[in-house]
Amino acid sequence: MVESIITEGMCWLILFVMLVVIEIVTLGLTTIWFAAGCLVAFVLSLFHISLPVQIFVFLTVSVLLFILTRPVAIRYFNKDRARTNVESVIGRSAVVLETIDNVHAKGRVELDGMEWSARSSLDTETYQKDEVVRITDVQGVKLIVEHLHTEDSEKV
Repeated sequence: MVESIITEGMCWLILFVMLVVIEIVTLGLTTIWFAAGCLVAFVLSLFHISLPVQIFVFLTVSVLLFILTRPVAIRYFNKDRARTNVESVIGRSAVVLETIDNVHAKGRVELDGMEWSARSSLDTETYQKDEVVRITDVQGVKLIVEHLHTEDSEKV
């Protein structure tokens, strides 16, 4: 019986370490909650609680922590996260270098000294050379643009 408790406890600790290592490598705020469940199950194993109860408590604690605390933790830990290059262009303004015309599948804009292929967010919209547009999305390597509204003109 003592051997099974040590074995169960060791399994929970090994699983805990594995989950913490995965969390450190991925920083996804996912496996850390299951690692916490492992610690609770480990403590139960020290009190000779049966394995099915340990597993049930592990799953219950892990899922509850995941559901209840992960959204708050993500908001807190990711608030200063640097946006990727693609995310950082959305909402910015660009200058049309070549008429943007979805019907003829052409159009180019300049953003921060770089040329990008561009398409209109609406199929019927066209934008003329030297017009300033706002980037609304990125699809592959093409920027999706729309008319620059007057309140956005200060961002140019």
